Amino acid sequence: MAGHHNPEFDNHSGTDVTPPQTAIIWRTFWILAGITALEFLIAFTMPANTLRIAIFCGMTIVKAFYIVGEFMHLKHEVKSLIWSILLPCIFVVWLLVALLVEGGSIFGLR
Repeated sequence: MAGHHNPEFDNHSGTDVTPPQTAIIWRTFWILAGITALEFLIAFTMPANTLRIAIFCGMTIVKAFYIVGEFMHLKHEVKSLIWSILLPCIFVVWLLVALLVEGGSIFGLR
């Protein structure tokens, strides 16, 4: 068995191994780093108000969708699968926003 040659496990030619796709990973890193830097810029320059919170929520959602699309490979799937995941998420976000906005009115009733 020591002299047995199996070409399936022979990767000395270099043609069987795919090159690493580091350019895609670095592009993703720079896009997410840019969005995060913009978030820090907004955090330290804008006064604390509802607009700043809305911008942060929007940027967080953009980063989350980009991460899901790139690292979970969702952007390469069929559109019906993307919409079946996206629509419930949109409704959950809408529910959370509605609860946050309308939740304070319970204290006005007392």
